[in-house]
Amino acid sequence: MTPSKREPAAAVLFDIDGTLVDSNYHHVDAWSRAFADVGIPVDAWRIHRSIGMDGTTLVSMLTGDADDDVQERAKDLHSRYYKESASLLRPLPGARGLLEAVHQLGVQVVLATSAPDDELAILRDVLECDHLVSAMTSSADVDTAKPKPDIINVALERAGVKAAHAVFVGDAVWDVEACKRAGVLAIALLSGGVSKCELEEAGAHQVFEDAIDLCQHLDDTPIAALANLVGAR
Repeated sequence: MTPSKREPAAAVLFDIDGTLVDSNYHHVDAWSRAFADVGIPVDAWRIHRSIGMDGTTLVSMLTGDADDDVQERAKDLHSRYYKESASLLRPLPGARGLLEAVHQLGVQVVLATSAPDDELAILRDVLECDHLVSAMTSSADVDTAKPKPDIINVALERAGVKAAHAVFVGDAVWDVEACKRAGVLAIALLSGGVSKCELEEAGAHQVFEDAIDLCQHLDDTPIAALANLVGAR
């Protein structure tokens, strides 16, 4: 959808991993195997709590003082193992329906992810929703992703909207923290495996179980206000 020149543009920015696609635990497995291969075993629960964070920051935090070569090898191995699981990836319940509902409201759908381009291509194939999307981002757009706000700011710029005219939907504490720094309201989903309490403490405006739950209560969220903003109702 192209923003109207006569009306305020509005957009819903969507994270993908754990929000629209059931991929978080595939990432955990891929990272676990990668870290074991480079000789730095990391407990799976520690990896899970870091999913959604910028990849370089994740590796640095979980491998401690490992040298740059080891960290780069871990990232390459993660990418390899993750791609091997691509056939197992599925859209989360209600994901496509949620994107369609937002699109029908006249509000832009933006994929605001920091996934590398090759992983983003896999996720887009899983979602089959490119016809609903007006803009998207990838890790190539920023030096450091969440919890820094850079990827949010790039998404806003590509959509041509102000922070006040956008809502972000994600599943991780890192999503919510990035939104706070960018001045964008965040709605969080539990489908990434993070507790409601943690998401609320991080600053999530609302928390829903999954995309289906959010879609069923769309009229009770700031997304409905965005539709009124653009005169879609």
